[in-house]
Amino acid sequence: MDNILKLEIKNSEGTVLASDQGAHFVNLVYSSEYQKGDSITLSVTQKNSFLIIQFDSVLNPAFVYMKGDSYTYEIPFDEKRFSYDPKTFTGALHLLKARTARPEEIALYKNLALNDHDTHTNDACFPHAKANIETRGESVFAARNAINGNCENRSHGKWPYESWGINRDPEALLTLDFGREICTDKIVLVCRADFPHDNYWKQVELGFSDGTTQTLFLEKSDLPHEFKIFPKKTTFITLGKLIKDDTLDSPFPALTQIEVYGTEST
Repeated sequence: MDNILKLEIKNSEGTVLASDQGAHFVNLVYSSEYQKGDSITLSVTQKNSFLIIQFDSVLNPAFVYMKGDSYTYEIPFDEKRFSYDPKTFTGALHLLKARTARPEEIALYKNLALNDHDTHTNDACFPHAKANIETRGESVFAARNAINGNCENRSHGKWPYESWGINRDPEALLTLDFGREICTDKIVLVCRADFPHDNYWKQVELGFSDGTTQTLFLEKSDLPHEFKIFPKKTTFITLGKLIKDDTLDSPFPALTQIEVYGTEST
């Protein structure tokens, strides 16, 4: 049975401004400027399917697991746009894409945490990052920034220096939900490294859906921290018990990116 994919652009009142659909593949061209309240909705006839999506030519294409039958993405404006490349969703000509992932793309060993199309309200299109704390509720410190594929970590604030900020709270917890079971054997953490403004975590704890944990030890560095772990099947990963270095004056450790390498669980 074909998976019918449908892309729609709607305004704040729910009126459909543009729409297109196709079996396993759809492109939508929108020849107008976005307005506040506009949103993009991706619908599928087959839940629990793997897709490649790209809602704007500036966003990174995302390999996603579509757990629900529709996903609505609100076009960011004003402060919410600060964590995006300023060219994103601008202009009067837009191309949106979605297609079914090929079997070889599904089977590929890759970064399963990557999703430049994640939002706070996402409950259908995985992976999804969320946190119990985000500094001042600002978009440039939102959890979604840690899975958008941008590893530039030598400053902080607006794009390209967005990060997950914890508001100085050591009880901060990041949860990365995959929406299904995956198998991982490598974790990469890119810590924000705007020294001397920043501090860093010398120790963090990974948690998995089976209740097990693993402690990781980090160093002061602007380079990625790569950790090989025993192959682990899990539906989510948490990052918590964040212990910052106590020899530095700065109270501001933060995470630029988390990468989770592995395959679909078999």
